[in-house]
Amino acid sequence: MKKVGESGYIRNSGKIIMTSIVALGLMLSTNVYAEEGVTDTEIRLGAVLDLDGRSSALGSSMLKGMQAALKGEKIGERTLSLLSENDSYTPDKTVTATQSLIEQGVFLFMGNVGTPTAKVALPLLAEKNIPALGFFTGSGILRPDQPLIVNYRASYLQETAAVIKKALASGVKPTEVCAYVQNDAYGMAGIRGVLASLADEEGVEPIKAALNDILQKTGENPKRNGLGPVGVYVRNTFRAREGYDSLKQWEKAQNTVCKLVVTVGSYASVGQFIAYAQSKGEPWTYSAVSFTGADKLLEVMQRFSITDRVMISQVVPALDSNEPIVSEGRRALGSDFNLISLEGFVVGKLLLHGLKQLEETQQAITRENFLKVYAAQKFELDGLEMDFSEDNQGSDFIAITKLDKDNWIVMNESTWQGWYK
Repeated sequence: MKKVGESGYIRNSGKIIMTSIVALGLMLSTNVYAEEGVTDTEIRLGAVLDLDGRSSALGSSMLKGMQAALKGEKIGERTLSLLSENDSYTPDKTVTATQSLIEQGVFLFMGNVGTPTAKVALPLLAEKNIPALGFFTGSGILRPDQPLIVNYRASYLQETAAVIKKALASGVKPTEVCAYVQNDAYGMAGIRGVLASLADEEGVEPIKAALNDILQKTGENPKRNGLGPVGVYVRNTFRAREGYDSLKQWEKAQNTVCKLVVTVGSYASVGQFIAYAQSKGEPWTYSAVSFTGADKLLEVMQRFSITDRVMISQVVPALDSNEPIVSEGRRALGSDFNLISLEGFVVGKLLLHGLKQLEETQQAITRENFLKVYAAQKFELDGLEMDFSEDNQGSDFIAITKLDKDNWIVMNESTWQGWYK
């Protein structure tokens, strides 16, 4: 080997070292400006949904809606790839599915289905600074002080409050409002809505105390039956009797009747409960939130020959609406067009709005720039008003519909006036 100062080995090694340093510098420079999930030819997106479990109709419809919105779309020369993983609406599986997509390198997550599943996924995304767009849940855990989250839909608190306020104005007493909910974060979001709706009513201190006691219970499936005007069931089960008995116990103890039972659950579980209560001859009316799934709930009601006294709130326009985004979704989805797939379609369009804004303004496609497109902004999304000026939720749209034989129709003022007489 030659010594330092001699021609040959050491001098050539210097060239090799310099070449390596330049190459490393170029690599580092590229990594500084590149964003996970974004290449020169592709933007990778992720979604974790129930695709084969008991809520698979929700997950499948959301996915189809998003896919229809993104079909054929490009951002510059980049195609959009939506990678999906199944979690069967089970939090343990959600963790595995989320980690899998993170490892595959996605720019953001969109359209995930469910509150208990979001509860375990969001910390994983926050750890990697990955945005969450248009998740199919109205839970409060996605709303306050969440800079990485962009919501489309109204919250469960808003949905339950809208129904309860209308019922109270139609003659229902605060002591006649009860609830049947899933025994987890999803169901408790509904209980918070009930509590907020009754907060300013008179003579409800015992009710408020009972609801607060129920909300304070922690752990997996804690004991919540028999504690107040609430019946609960275990996620992914159809056992309605325990929750029903809890409501009957409350009626007897308080000498009241549950004129309105606010339900917050899946279509199969809520449908089984309504059918069970109907078989017992209960004179109750029922409401459900949008997540329950109007189309599937209707199928359950038809199976049990139930044709009235059921309401469900919606967070997207009616399927026969003339709004441009609805007409476009109807054409794009064909036979797969329903209220849930329409929401997925809206979420897909909301994503495209952000990416196209970056393209038009020639900004780099980074997560930070993407989130800034929505922050404190107002805009129209093909006829839908989006307002992020005060929070991270674009829409406050809620329509309350009622079961009318084999269809859902919007409840107007005259309908409400006669609903509880």
